[in-house]
Amino acid sequence: MFKPGNGTRWGIAGAAILALFTVAIVWLSSGPRVAKDYEECVEDAQSDTSSRVQYSKLVSHCGERFAGRRKTGGGYTYFDFMQNRTFEIAGPNPTADERRQIDRTYMEFLGTQRKEMVSSLLAKALADHEEAGLSRPGAGPPLVLTPKIPLPVKRPPVERSPLERSKSCEDGSLSCTWEKLSAAVRNGLASSANTNR
Repeated sequence: MFKPGNGTRWGIAGAAILALFTVAIVWLSSGPRVAKDYEECVEDAQSDTSSRVQYSKLVSHCGERFAGRRKTGGGYTYFDFMQNRTFEIAGPNPTADERRQIDRTYMEFLGTQRKEMVSSLLAKALADHEEAGLSRPGAGPPLVLTPKIPLPVKRPPVERSPLERSKSCEDGSLSCTWEKLSAAVRNGLASSANTNR
């Protein structure tokens, strides 16, 4: 059975839900728009702020969010201050592949700088050397001094008896102490062998 009161309630509930849905759509579409790149972010900052300090903060935030800058013909560029060079990128921020390419280029840049620095240092040293050679007329090639270390002379070992070795060894070194101990043990064994006979 159909009750007239139930249908009216469902109709009112449906109209209320539809009205809330419409208000939500209007509210979301009229809310703050999300900037898609640096230039839009700066435009939003200009329209949203009245003080210069707040505008500077928002523009600084835009620079943190977006590394690339929009080109007039379309596309984006990224400026790498370490290389003082710009790179073409696909979007407002470099992709992982673009970042790797920028890093590779930076490593090559450092290698080139290092080679240029070494060659300039060598050229300066050569110029200084030539200037020093020209200031002394008649000077020949530079004198190369090589230290000559005299080789130790090998002396033939002197044969000594164990008794002489123990007498000549007066310092407290380990080798002298060992010689004295060996001589004492040999003498003790020899004397005990003589007494047993």
